[in-house]
Amino acid sequence: MQLEDKLQARLDLLPATLECAQGVLGWLVRKEITSHRSNRRWGELGTGVASQQSGPIFIDAFAGCGGLSLGLMRAGWRGLFAIEKDAFAFETLKTNLIDGTRQRYSWPSWLGQQPWTIESLMDKHGDELAALKGKIDLLAGGPPCQGFSSAGRRRPGDPRNQLVERYLEFVELVQPGMVLIENVRGITYDFVSAGEDGGDETRRNFADELTSRLGKLYHVYFDTIRCSEFGVPQKRPRFFIVGILRAPKSKQLPRGQDPFARLRGGKVKFLERKGLKTRVTCKQAISDLEVGYAGKAESPDTKGYDAIKTVTTRTDYQRVMRDGHVGPLPDTRLARHRPHIVERFGKIIAECKAEDRLSVQLNKEMRARHGINKMATRVLDPNLCAPTITSMPDDLLHYEEPRTLTVRENARLQTFPDWFAFQGKYTTGGERRAREVPRFTQVANAVPPLIAEMWGDVLLSYVKQAAATRQLDKAA
Repeated sequence: MQLEDKLQARLDLLPATLECAQGVLGWLVRKEITSHRSNRRWGELGTGVASQQSGPIFIDAFAGCGGLSLGLMRAGWRGLFAIEKDAFAFETLKTNLIDGTRQRYSWPSWLGQQPWTIESLMDKHGDELAALKGKIDLLAGGPPCQGFSSAGRRRPGDPRNQLVERYLEFVELVQPGMVLIENVRGITYDFVSAGEDGGDETRRNFADELTSRLGKLYHVYFDTIRCSEFGVPQKRPRFFIVGILRAPKSKQLPRGQDPFARLRGGKVKFLERKGLKTRVTCKQAISDLEVGYAGKAESPDTKGYDAIKTVTTRTDYQRVMRDGHVGPLPDTRLARHRPHIVERFGKIIAECKAEDRLSVQLNKEMRARHGINKMATRVLDPNLCAPTITSMPDDLLHYEEPRTLTVRENARLQTFPDWFAFQGKYTTGGERRAREVPRFTQVANAVPPLIAEMWGDVLLSYVKQAAATRQLDKAA
């Protein structure tokens, strides 16, 4: 067989999307990027990392406690470093993904292992970051969502919203091969501000601004997905943006082969490999943490509190989340409810079951009857996935026991493995809520690691695709 025939035969075996490899994936084809099976050391990229870890490199911006990083690492990506300004969230990230024994960042020698704002990082290490230009394969993360969230007060002037601009500046400085941004669906809604001196109102849409600015350098794809359709026992919709660096004369990927099509098309096989189903209920997720089943003991980390004991798992989902962890589970501290609160919660649970109001907000009459002012209180339905996990512990009541959920139960509903230990305060209040990120908030703000791992698989498929094209080029 002639060389041309051999090459053609090999081409015929590749997916039709390889036609795009010299276009939208051109940056990957030209770049000597390696797959996660490569033996190449990242120290050769000039990052100052002496690690022998291999795999395409990512940086996690606005990393929080590390949910997105954890999922990407599990998919075969290698984390260079993470940017997170909150001391509590960074301590969680450090405990699990810097000092931990399962997945770890490489972490360059020039960067202190400490909380950083994106502004202070660019100010102090601008030269080192500029040296990474073209050498980072993925910038993951997204600006904090509180200013966009429909669960709170949406404020166009919220200082956290201005971090969108800082994020874009970071993208322009490092110019990663791909970007993956996650935020709440509220970022897609217009902010409407009254005009000055009675003038016309003004509208601002941060999602449009993000996609427009990124579109100058990247092919941009965006959509909203429901976590409950991807094996996460939670209904929360999440907005994602994926950008793939443009190459000269490149075109968008064909319909059906864009990142969201790959994510949806591969979810069933992905979950089957893990022994999971597409839909998971609350009870399937946390029934082994019922006090009536597991019992309770003194909290190991907080004097005067009880914690749920660790016992045998009861479902496939729980076994996957246990992930080989041995010993007591972290973050199982129970709230210390007063007797009249326990009685109130018991009545609310019974009424919600009787009136078929599980997993929906208490109505006005129920709130008045029980002296509850807040609108968000709900009782979990054991046979459905959970509503959105929020940073307020008393937003969700257990489906059977008169109490709020523990940090570990919330973490289960977010697909964090049981060995992942959260650090810092459990809760905070008052003005500190705008400055501190305690454990409940860390869990609520995180990207579910399971979703992050699926995205890692999808984005890695483009890397493998480009590697295949590169091999064909060499053979020719």
